[in-house]
Amino acid sequence: MSQLENLSLFQNRIDNFLKQKLAEIKINDQRLFDAMNYGLLIGGKRMRPYLAYVTAEMLDLDLDDIDPIAAALECIHAYSLLHDDLPAMDDDELRRGQPTCHVKFDEATAILAGDSLQTLAFEIISNHKFKRISATTHIKLIQMLSFAAGYQGMCGGQAMDLAATDKVVPLEQLQTIHRLKTGALLQAAILMSARCREDLPQQTYNGLQQFAEQIGLAYQVHDDIIDITSNEETLGKPAGSDLDANKSTYPALLGLEGAIEKEQQLFQQALSALETLPYNTRNLSNFSTFIIKRAH
Repeated sequence: MSQLENLSLFQNRIDNFLKQKLAEIKINDQRLFDAMNYGLLIGGKRMRPYLAYVTAEMLDLDLDDIDPIAAALECIHAYSLLHDDLPAMDDDELRRGQPTCHVKFDEATAILAGDSLQTLAFEIISNHKFKRISATTHIKLIQMLSFAAGYQGMCGGQAMDLAATDKVVPLEQLQTIHRLKTGALLQAAILMSARCREDLPQQTYNGLQQFAEQIGLAYQVHDDIIDITSNEETLGKPAGSDLDANKSTYPALLGLEGAIEKEQQLFQQALSALETLPYNTRNLSNFSTFIIKRAH
């Protein structure tokens, strides 16, 4: 697998920031707090924070202003996984090689832990004292997070994904599902950082948006591919779980070779979008390669 520059540095940075925010919480119910910790800090690649940080570096932003964005995105992502793993949704018992939250604790606690992490995301980003952005941009960041996480983004995509189970959906609909379910938060990681550069030309923002759309979709296509080509030890969860659940995936619709071809098409479109940007886009380009080479 290709290595990402400063990945461990940014992973440690966001983990330390999240631990700090958890430590500031007044504990009312220890079991719920432990489940929140478990769901948020059990591991993970921290891809959304990484994208936020490298975009910020490219645009010469203060990383202290990016910490709350990265943390909020990771809290939303973690809450979504806690809820996705529940019996009412994907009914998974393993996540990142560990028991899922509802298995480790119980279903009610997992639901409440997810709810708590979702609201923690907005608490973090709304309370942060930004150094270099205006109050108007601060509000815009909260709006962008809300849009990406809610009905118009991740939650809406998850609902569409559940509705498509046991059905054959056209490619356009499948792309819409995954642009929302997976792509929305990945796009937000890039675009929320970009919003912090308040003098960024609209043309440059549009180029970043095009890149984010293509790479967000490519990320999900690759997830679908490795779900059937990898193994449980590597994935940290049962391999072929989407296939067993008869979910709509790119290999199911296009075949494995067709899905790989689609992934390569999106990869090239993402790189083309980067070529329009007047910045050093090496880290974003390397990220594009990383996501289509990863084994989990």
